[in-house]
Amino acid sequence: MSANELSALLWKERELLELLQFKLEEEQLLLVSGKSRWIGMATREVESVLDKVHAVSLSRSVEAASVAAAWGLPDDAPLADIAAQAPPGPWTDILAAHLTALREITAEIATLREDNEQYLRAAHRSTQETLATLDDERPGYDKSGTGAAARVGARIIDTSL
Repeated sequence: MSANELSALLWKERELLELLQFKLEEEQLLLVSGKSRWIGMATREVESVLDKVHAVSLSRSVEAASVAAAWGLPDDAPLADIAAQAPPGPWTDILAAHLTALREITAEIATLREDNEQYLRAAHRSTQETLATLDDERPGYDKSGTGAAARVGARIIDTSL
């Protein structure tokens, strides 16, 4: 277990978080454009990337605990403390750069996730309102077997979402 392995896992985690950011932006584009057909697939892709992020994050936590112990810190020391306690050399800067990048991308992901939730809520509300305005009466047949005409009325459907 070494700082090299920790850094490699941090790179892997950053790459996966960037992929997650891409998948969330992809999902957002589908939501904004109204291409609801692909939302389920996009959501499954986001969940798949999240599973990978979780696995790498777990590996990184184990590696960070090992490096922290080797550098005289408690096993559960956060990355900021590990970077600050690094022995003389480049590790302080390298680990601090990883930490900064992780903070930035997780903030961007949180914003994307919140935006996507708002788009989903708006689409759900619009769908419910549209369905509420539709009549339950459908054309069929009356008692004599004559075809009944459908009721024709004005309907407004908001397609802006």
